[in-house]
Amino acid sequence: MNIVILGIDLGKNSCSVVGLDELGAVVLRRRMRRDKVVDLASKLSSCKMAMEACCGAHHMGRALVALGHEVRMMSPEYVRPYVKAQKNDDRDAEAIAEAATRPTMRFVELKSEEQLDIQTLHRVRDRLVGERTSLTNQIRSLLLERGHVVAQGHARLRRRLDELLELDDDALSPSMSFLLTDMRTRWEELDRRISAFDAEFTAMARTDERARRLTTVPGIGALNATALVAAVGNAETFSKGRDLAAWLGLVPRQVTTGGKPKLLGITKRGSRYLRKILIQGARSAMPRLAKSDTAIGAWLRALLARSHPNVAVVALAAKMARIVWALLHHGRTYQAV
Repeated sequence: MNIVILGIDLGKNSCSVVGLDELGAVVLRRRMRRDKVVDLASKLSSCKMAMEACCGAHHMGRALVALGHEVRMMSPEYVRPYVKAQKNDDRDAEAIAEAATRPTMRFVELKSEEQLDIQTLHRVRDRLVGERTSLTNQIRSLLLERGHVVAQGHARLRRRLDELLELDDDALSPSMSFLLTDMRTRWEELDRRISAFDAEFTAMARTDERARRLTTVPGIGALNATALVAAVGNAETFSKGRDLAAWLGLVPRQVTTGGKPKLLGITKRGSRYLRKILIQGARSAMPRLAKSDTAIGAWLRALLARSHPNVAVVALAAKMARIVWALLHHGRTYQAV
């Protein structure tokens, strides 16, 4: 049994595997527990192992690479067209194996455990920021119900909340004062935990050479740099910077028919978190860059003269993504031009 490529449909407890020979014929079709997949791979000669990029795929991939196999991971949306007839786990595994044989297929770079750890820290921090936003919005609405209108911004809300809780008059009822005091305590705890994550990301950006290079780009700080390094690595998956911008969903969608291209809004594909923090960085850097006497400043001023500021922000974020690719792929340092 000469298996050239093994398609693995990963599941939480059980997996389906399909082996193809050099002609693409199915020579193995089996269903087994997740831990038995590595045992099967250890008995096979070196071959290609194909999987969808999903939860647990990178851990499985590292285990298979350690056995001498070549791991090919793909986005599930690229595998879907190869599923024949009815969808089931065996058909999925066969489609994964067949899709991995295509010369034009786009593969996902295998992430190290360190990259996954950094991504996990970013996800936890993003969850805490969401909890803080939800909490402050609820505090603002409770105060509005009692006739206290507070302007936007955490600083104004915190200052107004402190004033109301320190007053001795009947601005708030005793039960409401107790409730808001408890919510303020929780708010302070969330601020403390988020600040601890920020300090950890800052320390990572100082020790990692790639992240340190990225922080020299205007609009990219320790948070953006560590998130990009964890998600992109050395950017070897992308042949050019425009591919990275497209992967982040920062390029227009195309509807072309009859040779007449039509560009629509940005695709918003890929990681929503990466796209969000990159656009926020571009928005913060745009006023300073627009005033700078550089090529990017001249380009940005011309863009702002004919486009909406939001369009310019997205365009600047896409340009930042191309700069990030150059810094990661070629090991260059940023130089303002």
